[in-house]
Amino acid sequence: MKLKFAALLSFLLVAIAVPSRGDSFFKVPETLQYQLVWNGIHAGDSSLTITDTGNSEYKIVSEAHSAKFISLFYTVDDRAVSIVRKGSLTPLEYRIKVHEGHTRKNKEYLFPQNQMLKTTYIDYEDKDKETFDTPPGILDPLSSFYYLRTIPLEIGKPVYVKIFDSKKVYDVKVRVIRKERVNTWVGSFNTILVNPILKSEGIFAKKGKIYIWLTDDDKRVPVMLETGTKIGAIKAILKQGTF
Repeated sequence: MKLKFAALLSFLLVAIAVPSRGDSFFKVPETLQYQLVWNGIHAGDSSLTITDTGNSEYKIVSEAHSAKFISLFYTVDDRAVSIVRKGSLTPLEYRIKVHEGHTRKNKEYLFPQNQMLKTTYIDYEDKDKETFDTPPGILDPLSSFYYLRTIPLEIGKPVYVKIFDSKKVYDVKVRVIRKERVNTWVGSFNTILVNPILKSEGIFAKKGKIYIWLTDDDKRVPVMLETGTKIGAIKAILKQGTF
């Protein structure tokens, strides 16, 4: 049930040989709030926010919390934060804390500040700290989701993106499936449906498929998401936002 959005779109990544439209296409600050639905039941709430720190950086925050009823047998309390450069959206720092059932994670990634291209990985739960070589333009699971929104999307033509997560660099394929009209708590939208093929932990669990409905306009607002979890499919449906 983790909407670590990350990722998705978690997710997801720096496009390989695909031009970015720039970060000016989505509004900053932007706040998106979602209701999580499982088998028709209100399973919890999640949010995505991006704000301007005033230091040539953006701060992106993703949170997900299970409803009281769901927490009786499966608690979700997730928070991910990414500090990124304006323009490129490449990360400076990524921090994620996860509480899902019996699972606990507390990790931090410190990305290259210069031409050394070294990323530091810290796992506070396992008391593990390592440094890895990473390519230019690498993204984290959360910043990659916002980068995805800046890429031109064409039905039937996949986009390939690159992230660092859990000690590895992943090339992630994002399928651009079709255009579709969807209903949310704040109205109906014309959307483009995409499907990231995740191999990392991302912002969703890597079990099952992930689908994201982005508005079919320059803003590419994620108005609905769906992912598989240990307890079945979870939908995140937009219920409120400023965008």
